[in-house]
Amino acid sequence: MNTLETSHNFGGAVALVTGSGRGLGRMIVETLLAGGAHVALHDISEEAPAAFGEAESLTALAAELSARGPGKVIAVLGDISKEADVAAMVAKIEAGLGPISILVNCAGGDIAAKGGKPNPNDALNISIEDANAVMNRNFFGTMLVCRAVVPGMVKRQKGSVINFGSLNGHIGVSPEVVYGCAKAAIIHYTRCLALEMRPHGVRVNAVSPGPTTTARFLATRTTDASMIDNVSLERYAKPAEIANAVAFLASGASGFVNGQVLRVDGGMSLFPG
Repeated sequence: MNTLETSHNFGGAVALVTGSGRGLGRMIVETLLAGGAHVALHDISEEAPAAFGEAESLTALAAELSARGPGKVIAVLGDISKEADVAAMVAKIEAGLGPISILVNCAGGDIAAKGGKPNPNDALNISIEDANAVMNRNFFGTMLVCRAVVPGMVKRQKGSVINFGSLNGHIGVSPEVVYGCAKAAIIHYTRCLALEMRPHGVRVNAVSPGPTTTARFLATRTTDASMIDNVSLERYAKPAEIANAVAFLASGASGFVNGQVLRVDGGMSLFPG
């Protein structure tokens, strides 16, 4: 993982980062933790962090990160596309850490109903079963977690939600068409929820990363070596660069930022608006 740098002070705030057993989610947890937050580490299974060699298990990773401090870390398991799982996760977090004031909806991915990438994965031929799986994992999962967490923020008149879009949610793509559509839906849901939250002091924003050198990305993609590490912005993002953008949106430094989408892609998707 990358070297952590944080100038944000989260002062014991409680954060839930979905899909954080590995990759971007894990880096976000480490960044928030370094800033003093207590964090709930989440994934769909105990074994998820081991898939690309990032940790032995979710419980082991939680223990490792908690030992670093300064904040506490607990692990929660659940399928974010299932309402009962989400409710149980939130109840465990609030019992163990306290009310959630930072929510990062990082879980998602272009994953078929039976695992792996959908095949075919284009606009006309992807199976409806796989299309439903991608939408559930991304858009509906994000919505269900927001529905479970945000009402508590409204009661307390305080909170920050950061949803995950993608470069694919802003431009036409093929393959990964339904994934791009799911991310576009998350981006627009972010704007709609932000509008509803304006009277309540709860901020809702999104980040849209470009290609990022997570362990999964490096293991499953054909990569361009010249894009891995160079001084220009014509390269892949580092996980810490995405995590730092999330930390900014979670912090008081962005206290009047609401309903925005921060594209963290080195200018890959430059366009007006």
